[in-house]
Amino acid sequence: MGSGQAMHESKTAVKTQATETTKVLNKIKYVYSFGKIRTDGNKSLKQLLGGKGANLAEMCAIGLSVPPGLTISTETCQVFHKAGGKLPQDVLDEVVEGLRIIEEEMGAKLGDAENPLLLSVRSGAAISMPGMMDTV
Repeated sequence: MGSGQAMHESKTAVKTQATETTKVLNKIKYVYSFGKIRTDGNKSLKQLLGGKGANLAEMCAIGLSVPPGLTISTETCQVFHKAGGKLPQDVLDEVVEGLRIIEEEMGAKLGDAENPLLLSVRSGAAISMPGMMDTV
């Protein structure tokens, strides 16, 4: 093996190790909120948030009046399948926090008989394929 190839392999190993370290140090974000109180994403995150999620976040970011909501990232589907069809507690905790933000903005509570929070649930992807997507 030549010194050029050895150096390339060494750089690749260091880059791989750095990526793995970054994954451990940086908590993965699964849920992205959007609304007047907080907007986490924008149109540049289409691969991560799907078309609807990225566009809703972008509309909030530019100041359009959009009811608050949350988008569960496309990566979450991969995590769900790798975990044998179960959502990790981190994902559930982020969904609960996202719902709390929606409740705060709307002045309503999920499950409250007097002032219920009503939600619409939609599936989406980075590329639209009507009728071709499994919904979790």
